[in-house]
Amino acid sequence: MNIDYKARRELLLTEIEADSVVILVGNTEKVRNKNITYNFRQDNDFYYLTGFAEPDAVAVLRPNSNQPFVLFNLPKDKAAEINFGHRCGQTMAAERYDCDAAYDIAELEQRLPELLGQRQHVYLSDELGRFEDRIFSWINQQRRGARFDETKVFRSLHSILPFIHERRIIKDDAELARIRQAVTASVDGHKTVMKQARAGINEQQLAGAFFGKVSEYGCQDVGYPTILASGNNACCLHYTENNDVLQDGQILLIDAGGDFQYYTADITRSFPVNGRFSDTQKAVYKVVLAALDNAIALVKPGTPWNHLYETAMATLAQGLIDLGILRCSMEEALEKELYKPYSIHKTGHWMGLDVHDVGRYKHHNEWKTLQANMVFTIEPGLYFPAHDNQVAPEFRGMGIRVEDDILVTADGHENLSAGAPRTVEEIEAWMAS
Repeated sequence: MNIDYKARRELLLTEIEADSVVILVGNTEKVRNKNITYNFRQDNDFYYLTGFAEPDAVAVLRPNSNQPFVLFNLPKDKAAEINFGHRCGQTMAAERYDCDAAYDIAELEQRLPELLGQRQHVYLSDELGRFEDRIFSWINQQRRGARFDETKVFRSLHSILPFIHERRIIKDDAELARIRQAVTASVDGHKTVMKQARAGINEQQLAGAFFGKVSEYGCQDVGYPTILASGNNACCLHYTENNDVLQDGQILLIDAGGDFQYYTADITRSFPVNGRFSDTQKAVYKVVLAALDNAIALVKPGTPWNHLYETAMATLAQGLIDLGILRCSMEEALEKELYKPYSIHKTGHWMGLDVHDVGRYKHHNEWKTLQANMVFTIEPGLYFPAHDNQVAPEFRGMGIRVEDDILVTADGHENLSAGAPRTVEEIEAWMAS
């Protein structure tokens, strides 16, 4: 299913002033070492409105114009393309990306005054600050160069991102198809890691196995650096070194998602390296899974976002009391937030083009309520670092997080990642099969 980028642009241009200009700045390639660059990825907001995935591009959008979409991009270059890959150039860009005109990026400053014309509102997206030292020169150029008896245009500068980001919270059918493919690939990737995990194998080997599996589904990348954390490493929330050897008796936490055509999954599973939970591991795991399931049960249109976190935290607090880690009443645990040393992060985020996707969670100090076609994660966790002498020895050096990708439907929800084994029984059976 193709994404209708033109419809997105047209909708955006109805939301801003008629005498506006939108300047969208794409990403440039970044050097890894010497003349070797990192794999290029387009700025997600630029991509959301254009679908154009080549480096060094700028898009200019104008409502009420006979050329509402003008693209500046790299020209064809035979030598560069032999060495570094195909460029679409200007002719192909106009044909393939539905722009009304395409020019060499080297002509941007020359042509921009004409594109600005008499328009008074300039909206900018330039997250890397590529033109932050020149934008005011551009918008003031006309009035500073006008004769004393000529009309001067006093322009104002705004960010276009609030308009884009609020739209990105709600996914259309084409986006959902890409997310579903990323999740399907990632579910199989997680199942592959569970199958291959064993004492003596290196974390990085399993990270490679995950990427190999999602590649079979057309994923050309992962949505974020894979977290493959055994034992105490799981107590570092964004552990990406992935270079320890798995030990018998440890819990292995994998937080990984494949990226399919710019849309990512984000799934976390925690399971025993040897395939069997100890009694302590099982007890902690069941508390975390209950927190996840209780939060998921609330998902439907109209539910305030914060209710998911509060429900998960209440479940974790009661679980910590039942485990004997907190010695207090439930009321005291919640009032004083005594669970926080063991649950050190929020329990979810929007998901889409970015793994932590854009868009507000509050508006005018009121929590957003869920709407159909929102996609987000829910990810409670409990962490007991090896140095924590406040808990019994059997808990130390263990981190457990379980994360699913949730779609809000018209009358409830769908757990997109439910296919990755998630209960104690499912995990043990899959690892033993």
